[in-house]
Amino acid sequence: MMEQQILALDAKYNAHRASKSPGFRTLYIRRRSQILKNFRSQIDPSLRRQYLKLRNQILNKKYGVNIEGSTYKPRSIGHRTSSQLTIESTASPGGVNKFSSQSSLRRDATGIADRTPDGLVPTWAAEATRAMAGHTSLGENYAFCGVYHIFDVHKSSVTTIKFAYDDLSKLASSSMDGSLAVHVVLPEPETKFVLKHPKGVTDFCWSYSNELIMSASEDGYARLFNSVDGSCIRAINSRSAGTAGNVSILACVFQPMNNNMIVTASSKGHIEVTNCSTGMTPKNSTVSIGCPVLSLCFHSSGNLLWAGDQKGYITSILYNIESGRLTRCKKTCVAENRPVSCISMRQWISREAREPSLLVNCAHNSLSMFRIISPDGALALRKVYPISHRSFKIKSIFCPIMSFRQGAAVVTGSEDGCVYFFNTDRSTKAIINKLQGHSSPVLDISFNYDESMLASCDAQGLVIIWRKEN
Repeated sequence: MMEQQILALDAKYNAHRASKSPGFRTLYIRRRSQILKNFRSQIDPSLRRQYLKLRNQILNKKYGVNIEGSTYKPRSIGHRTSSQLTIESTASPGGVNKFSSQSSLRRDATGIADRTPDGLVPTWAAEATRAMAGHTSLGENYAFCGVYHIFDVHKSSVTTIKFAYDDLSKLASSSMDGSLAVHVVLPEPETKFVLKHPKGVTDFCWSYSNELIMSASEDGYARLFNSVDGSCIRAINSRSAGTAGNVSILACVFQPMNNNMIVTASSKGHIEVTNCSTGMTPKNSTVSIGCPVLSLCFHSSGNLLWAGDQKGYITSILYNIESGRLTRCKKTCVAENRPVSCISMRQWISREAREPSLLVNCAHNSLSMFRIISPDGALALRKVYPISHRSFKIKSIFCPIMSFRQGAAVVTGSEDGCVYFFNTDRSTKAIINKLQGHSSPVLDISFNYDESMLASCDAQGLVIIWRKEN
């Protein structure tokens, strides 16, 4: 739609507008969104196209920056062509680099597979895999054409944003203003309903059936809502931490193998399991970390849990699926006295990276990736990517679709107001895309299941939906 293209253009130049007044930039985007909605059907389409072209020229002249298509676009056509035609380097038995063309790589594919662990053909030599990926690079796959829509329902920072599981359209967002909003993105963006809490909502998660939403709040309660009509099914107090007024629930997660069980983490360092049906806590299902726990993440098997705390540590906890018993295991320091704000787990990142990994945001200006090296959740550092992160609860995600390209992508928010895409295979120049449109720190991001839409939220209450290029 033309209105979305106009709004996308404004969002792209927003980082250059009123650099000393981020509040004005947010207000400007909100007002532009309202004006475009009000006049959606009153302007001739041909005039809109002329307006879009003229406005692009005016903004380019005013700010001296020419922003093409996406806010940041990697090299595309030329890069793709050269990746298929340039020579590749392989090590010969004598230790000397032997260069061969793509045609000779096809002839030697069998030999390459024999020299690779598990007999796997490297991505750059695997013709079927490259055809499956459309012969595009990782950067080209994550190029976005701009802002699709802006939701402006929250009046304070948006703490968490998540698309429903295996869903193209359904999206939810929580805020420190005490609201939890459920939206649909397609076919027409719309906010279905807003659920109110007495205090700020620090976190939420969808059940795997998408029938329930569990929220965590500063008032000390975890609440279960029906995701269809917004009715509150149960409010669960953090029993082990005393009365609700003395504690905040900072993180929550459904048990992946049994969505009738939930795990919550509190500002007093308690992690506990609760049965949704009864509201009861099973025996031996509570552990204490000793400081506020900010993030939780389950292993996909459901028998292992990681908790990130205020002091910069990640603690692995064994979960007994039959009894709900929790047992503390390994402790890993990410950065001393720097809060761990987010943990994400992926069993298999790409066709060549089969090792289970954790993606960790810690407030020391970096995004870290760890390998899971033992059944009890011990971690070893794999990669570190620089981002701006010192004060806010920044979050990150693995891209949901396993990569069949060379490398894999992770996405993170940042306090400089940008959304960053990193290639996990690169040690240097790892940024493959950067989206600009927010005028305050980007706190969380979420993909829908086929990666056609990306949602991002910021510290001033805006939710931006980005659409991927076709």
